[in-house]
Amino acid sequence: MRNPRNEQVGSDSTGSGAERTCILSGRSAAREDLVRLAISPEMPDGTCEVLPDIHAKAPGRGAWLAVSREDLEKALAKGKFKGALARAYKGAPLTIPADLPDRIEQALRKALTDRLGLELKSGHLLMGSDRIADQARMGRVAWLAHAADAGEDGSRKLDQAWRVGTDAEGSGLRGAVLPLDRAALSVALGRDNVVHLALTDRRAAQRVERSLQRLLRFQGVADPAAEFDDGEPALAAVSATTN
Repeated sequence: MRNPRNEQVGSDSTGSGAERTCILSGRSAAREDLVRLAISPEMPDGTCEVLPDIHAKAPGRGAWLAVSREDLEKALAKGKFKGALARAYKGAPLTIPADLPDRIEQALRKALTDRLGLELKSGHLLMGSDRIADQARMGRVAWLAHAADAGEDGSRKLDQAWRVGTDAEGSGLRGAVLPLDRAALSVALGRDNVVHLALTDRRAAQRVERSLQRLLRFQGVADPAAEFDDGEPALAAVSATTN
């Protein structure tokens, strides 16, 4: 992806934790919590296509979003998004894909499953109800999650084991309900029938939770205005499901 004409690479290349401002809502947040858009090389028709840059690695000027999919779709329909992009890219000729919201959501899902895969390779991710329950009761689980189609009984038992191990009985603490079913998790992690997940490392839990919250905010499940303490997401339960 290249820069718009006459634009130099700006401060988008700064490090983790730097804040960016949403071009639609005006909300500012850490760049890791927003969705970055970048533009493609010039196409035959002379325009550049606007594409999601979920990992914020494409060179050049970026445009940032902190709104839900529903708000983005409304802005697209009313022409507000096109105007915001024109200001962000200084009038560069742009093409906005009709399926841009789909592309963003798919990219956010992939970012989450890729992150889970990395934590699995690093030895931080646990799978299997019995194994998770044992580790949870010993206080060795930093984060717990269930597939969207997990059975209620199985999830409840693991939630209870987690509360026992963290001295949080009576708190209502429970694992996150992921916006991914067991089939999607099994494919992503290369395992059969992945229903429950746990992380044993707090830093790994923070990385996964941040990726999860960014997806949930775009889906409109989590509050887009919710902020993290000291740039780190709280490892609290997310009782959200998606169809």
